[in-house]
This record gives sequence, structure tokens and C-alpha cells, in this order.
Amino acid sequence: MNEKDLAELSYPDAPKIVTEGFPGPKTQESLDNSFGSESMARGGGRFPFVFSEGRGTTVRDPDGNVMIDITAGVAVNSVGRCHPRVVEAMQKQMGVLMHASDISNVKRTELAQSLAKIMPAGLRDNCITYFTQGGSGAVETAIKFVRKITGRTQIAAFHGAYHGVWCGSNSLTTGDQYRQGYGPFIPGVIHLPYPYCYRCCFGLTYPSCNLQCAKYVDYVLNTPYTGADDVGALIIEAQQGEGGYLPPPPGYLEIVKKACEKHGALYISDEVQAGAGRTGKMWCIEHTEVEPDMITWGKGMGGDVPMAGLTIRKDLAQQIDDHSQPNTFAGNAVSSAACLANIEILTENDNALIKRAGELGQEIRELIMEGAGDIRIIGDVRGRGLMIGIEMVENKESREPLNRDAVGGIIMGMLNRGMLMVPCGRYGNVFRFMPPLVLTRDHAHKAVEILLDVAREVQ
Repeated sequence: MNEKDLAELSYPDAPKIVTEGFPGPKTQESLDNSFGSESMARGGGRFPFVFSEGRGTTVRDPDGNVMIDITAGVAVNSVGRCHPRVVEAMQKQMGVLMHASDISNVKRTELAQSLAKIMPAGLRDNCITYFTQGGSGAVETAIKFVRKITGRTQIAAFHGAYHGVWCGSNSLTTGDQYRQGYGPFIPGVIHLPYPYCYRCCFGLTYPSCNLQCAKYVDYVLNTPYTGADDVGALIIEAQQGEGGYLPPPPGYLEIVKKACEKHGALYISDEVQAGAGRTGKMWCIEHTEVEPDMITWGKGMGGDVPMAGLTIRKDLAQQIDDHSQPNTFAGNAVSSAACLANIEILTENDNALIKRAGELGQEIRELIMEGAGDIRIIGDVRGRGLMIGIEMVENKESREPLNRDAVGGIIMGMLNRGMLMVPCGRYGNVFRFMPPLVLTRDHAHKAVEILLDVAREVQ
């Protein structure tokens, strides 16, 4: 697709602000109704914006404000909102079959076969897929299958991890807001340091650190008396998402994989947020030489509809008993049709859209770093492709995380200028540049301009 074709997927007038501040009157009415009838336990909580319509990389609220959406529904809308080809595929399928219970349906089988062809090395054409509706379900299934396959009970995960918020998956996740008051969690979970080079827990600097954080994983898994004597699998994000959009340094994941092999543990790559082409590869793990034993995926694969799954090596799948993990709505025929359309769009013309994400992401990082020279509150810019983290600090020298009021000021400043961007990170101070992959260069440059202008105002 060229820039003109991509632009036609979105509203032509974004950003466009028609109200004096947010929320506008119609949006406020909608919010009042929501607060009175929906649980605020959801991630978006009481954010002063309501989605009314969406196209491509743009969204509209009930008052008619049109925004550039740098959230992609939290890395979901890889090919943009309401992509015409995805809508067409869904409409066609809706007239044939939608729900099929937990029995085979033609579209689900077609999707499983398509997924096998695009998996990374080690799984490609050598895998079986179990479908779920979301990433949490995929991780829960992985935990259950690992215990059956290995006969072991321990799972290793990482500081800063987000793997879901159900019982087992929440035990792997480390965010305070998801855990405090909700325990006890499943036993046998070990948490290890994830590489956070900007704030290294060992006080070292890459590359002179010699990847001490990776060697520590090997130490825990393969040294007596560490308590890691029964680890069935290690689950890790190939680029950490909620923990701060952290790409591991070169060589890190390879050391971790070898440590797993030495221990006899399976390696699970969590690609729920980093997959579907977001980092410039179909799967983020493909930036390394690591061949995972399992992959959990979701979000951008389904796009506008719930679709996720666990894909595992065939020899491992053969050890799972038939009928042991029922899931009524998994592999819904309409969701399968949408996912197939997404895969087709992402991979056509030799993965052109995915490769563009890698190139555009590099361009965006360079623009932000160049513009951040005089902005003391931008401490670090990192990531791959269109999975970019911008860490906000009190100043570049101290690296103290920017206070929550200032972060909130940046969020509202961008909203008032017609852009949606949300933070993440252990201190809530990392802004996520995670737009749909169909983001035009015009919208990308405008988004960077808004971000930098607001950061200057807030500092």
C-alpha cells in the first residue's frame, strides 16, 4: 500500500477538535451512563473519552471530535479499525456460519493451517493451535498444558511481566494494581529480572555488563539450592509490554533459551502484544535466533474481534488428552474469518506492511530523539518497529520517574490536541507509541509533533 491508499483508510480530517475541552457534553452523558452501569475494574477506567466510530488510525467521539489513535486499542488494530477487507470477510462469513460450539468449523481449521505457515522457526508447519478469546486464556492454557507435558509444577516469569489477569496468568503478571488484594496466587511461580537497561537492577551498563541479567537466569535455573528445582516452563515477552516497552539487548534471549534447555524447561514466547507484525517481524521472537516451544498470541491477530490462541510444537501437543480443555466460543467462525483477513493483509506483497512498520518505527524513534534534545523530561526512547516506549523523567540526569500529575497532564494535553496515547511501565511514566500499522507518515509526524509540544509545555 502507498501513502495515498493508507490515508483513505482513515478519517481525512484528523485531528479535529470541536469541543472546548474533554469530555464534551455528549461524551459526558455517555460516560455518566457507563459509570452507572459498567464495572470500572476495566483497564480504561474513567478516562474522559468515549469511542463512537473508528476508521484506520483515527477515531471519533459522540461529540464529533476526531483523534489520531496511537493506541490501536492497546496494540490490537494492526491493520486499522474497520478495515474494508476485514469487514467484508466478516460480513460474508456472517451469512454462512457464526457460532459452531467447540466442534470443528471450516474457518477455524483454515485459520489453524494458515497460522502454521507463518509461525517462527521451530514451530512453522510443525505445530498445533488451541484457540481462545484473549491472551489471558492462552496463557492459562499454556500453564495447564506445561504441567501435563512436563510433569513439573513451577513456572518462571519475569519482573515487569504482563501475561493476563486470570488466576494462573495473574500469578505470572507482576503489576501491583492487578495483584494487591487478589491473592493468594498459584504456587510455584518464580520471577526473574527482565532486562531494563535504562534502570539496570544490577547497576551495570550494556554492553560492558556482559548480559549479567541473562546469566542470572541461567544461575537460578541451573544452580543447586536456588529453589528452581521443578520448572516446567519459562514464559517471557520477546519485548516487554506493560512493563515499559522494553526490548531485550542482543543475545539476551539466546542465553535464556539455552538455560531452559539445560534445565529441561519449555520456552514460551508471549507475543500477545508484540506479535502480528508490530515490531517489523511477524513475531518479535524472530529478531533473535531463538526457536520457542510455544507461542501465546492475540490482540493484533484478531484486530477488531476477539481472537487469541496458544500454538505449540506438534510433539508436545500429542501429549495433551482429548477433551481436556473445552472452550465454548473459541475459534468462532466470524472471528476466524477476520483473523484470516488480517493475516492476508499483513503478509501480502512479501510482508510489505510489516516491513514498513519496522522502517517507519525507526523513522519515528529518530524524530523523537532529535526533537527531545531540549526536553529534559524525555529520558529514553526505545523499542522496535511500531512498539516504541518514551520514558518520562523529572530530568535526564536523575532519571527519577516523572510524577503522576505531570504524566496526567501530558495525557490530557495530547487529548486536547487530538491524539490518543496511553502510558505503561513500572512507574506509569512510559508512553506507548503503538499505532495501527497502517499509520500514514503524515499522521506519524503530526503525532510526534504533538507529543514533543505537549512535553515542552508540561516541563
